[in-house]
Amino acid sequence: MTSTAPVTVTVTGAAGQIAYSLLFRLAAGEVYGADTPIRLRLLEIPSAVGAAEGVAMELDDCAFPTLASIDITDEPNAGFEGANAAFLVGAKPRGKGMERADLLTANGAIFRDQGKAINDHAAQDVRVLVVGNPANTNAYIAHRHAPDVPAGRFTALMRLDHNRALSQLATRLGAPVGELDGAVVWGNHSATQFPDVSYLTRRGEPVTAGIGETWLTDTFIPKVAKRGAEIIAVRGSSSAASAAGASIDHMRDWVQGTPGDSWTTVALPSGGQYGTVEGVVTGLPCRSRGDEWEVVEGLEISDFQRARIDASVAELVEERDAVQGLGLV
Repeated sequence: MTSTAPVTVTVTGAAGQIAYSLLFRLAAGEVYGADTPIRLRLLEIPSAVGAAEGVAMELDDCAFPTLASIDITDEPNAGFEGANAAFLVGAKPRGKGMERADLLTANGAIFRDQGKAINDHAAQDVRVLVVGNPANTNAYIAHRHAPDVPAGRFTALMRLDHNRALSQLATRLGAPVGELDGAVVWGNHSATQFPDVSYLTRRGEPVTAGIGETWLTDTFIPKVAKRGAEIIAVRGSSSAASAAGASIDHMRDWVQGTPGDSWTTVALPSGGQYGTVEGVVTGLPCRSRGDEWEVVEGLEISDFQRARIDASVAELVEERDAVQGLGLV
């Protein structure tokens, strides 16, 4: 039996593969819980509205007790009307012959318009998660076009990188994932990202053995950063299900709070913490108490960490400068 007021959740790119994996878990109550009804808004481009209608039919056929309604639209203002949460999944992929500026221009226009629609039509408590790549810079564009929404309400998906890091560490240590905490992935959701084990604990105790510096630098860091490309090479298509799962994890922890003193990786507009550049959307260690993401403060940074964090943030600054040069913000 549901008992609380319904929440409105908008998902863009609703006919795509990531959304297809995400929507059913969302409708089943994995983010807001079994007592909260969900009103879904599926936002698609006009040519994909029919496919989104097919997804809606399947959602209906699941008879989820928490699914209150489904609306489908190709109009951003209608799609974000009253939204309490938004998963911005849809983005233009890089096509053959496209330069980086072309991709930033195409996606910049999408996220500019969505940011404006969120600003003008979403609920005051809206929480935004950008999944479509380049996720960090797309989130930067969206939040710059939503001046009435607190910047911290715009986040980009780096929980997937965080989950990938935990999985690799669990395998290396022969430990259940649930026993590990303290990982963080700094910087950009790209090949420059820095998955960091400096604060890693197992069952609350620092991990001081079993990792190895050579494995860390030669295997772990590049494997986490390039895992998406590895999956494409093996599977023949992108990592849709794991991206959807990480999106659910991110929004659930934001809404319900991270457990205990644990933290996770969240990409959000930096306040300059840990020497990052203020305003760029960068991966940082964060906790939630069920309201806002709070950056974990007071962690010591070594020279090894500093160099890698700076390199990834420098890439984010380049992307920021590029979209500014293109007139997208």
